[in-house]
Amino acid sequence: MTTDKRLLAFERLLNIMDDLREKCPWDKKQTFESLRHLTIEETYELSDAILQNDLKEVKKELGDLMLHMVFYAKLGEEQNEFNITDVLNGICEKLIQRHPHIYGDVKVENAEEVKQNWEQLKLKEGARSVLAGVPNSLPSLVKASRMQDKAAQVGFDWPEKHQVWDKVKEEMLEFEEADGPEKEREFGDLLFSLVNYARWNNLNPDDALEQTNQKFKKRFEAIEEEARKQNKKMTDLSLDEMDEIWNKAKGPGKV
Repeated sequence: MTTDKRLLAFERLLNIMDDLREKCPWDKKQTFESLRHLTIEETYELSDAILQNDLKEVKKELGDLMLHMVFYAKLGEEQNEFNITDVLNGICEKLIQRHPHIYGDVKVENAEEVKQNWEQLKLKEGARSVLAGVPNSLPSLVKASRMQDKAAQVGFDWPEKHQVWDKVKEEMLEFEEADGPEKEREFGDLLFSLVNYARWNNLNPDDALEQTNQKFKKRFEAIEEEARKQNKKMTDLSLDEMDEIWNKAKGPGKV
């Protein structure tokens, strides 16, 4: 039987990791803590590639992340805590346990029921809260979305979509009426309610905001470029001039 090319490629990476850890001064110095911020950076680079639909870059960034996963497993092995075999078997067992509709006799009708079963199984496995799997270090917008989604899987949700929008309007009114430190708290409540409404519309609020970020960046850079062409500083342009360039950057039919 021909050896699976996937296994050969993975073995090659493991062997290279062994070499680097033994022979490379930089790799020999690394720890869980020193790699952590680099892993976060690599994850964001993968996210950028996905948002840009640059599949060649996605492939590259996946390789970088795979290296990090293998690196952490190597560190665990050196400390006699775990190795790559333990890691892979662990996730395999988890996937089998969490998919009884595939590896057992549970019946599901759709993806939503799969998510609900997943959260119930986590509680049976000993999780103290359905929110326990939401990392504290997640960006706030993403964290809000993940917490709301998980809470909904166990029935903590509005019955009707219009009630969610009513809550947004209620929070908007409370924000408008608030003063002082309360203003910030009410703004947080407003954002939280908007994130929830996005979920009800099957929208990812983080993706939506990032699209707007990129749109703003492109149009603002167009203003900067026009100022350079005119040998002017940005501060030399009037607001009307900036608005005119901004609208041109939007293009026909764009908002």
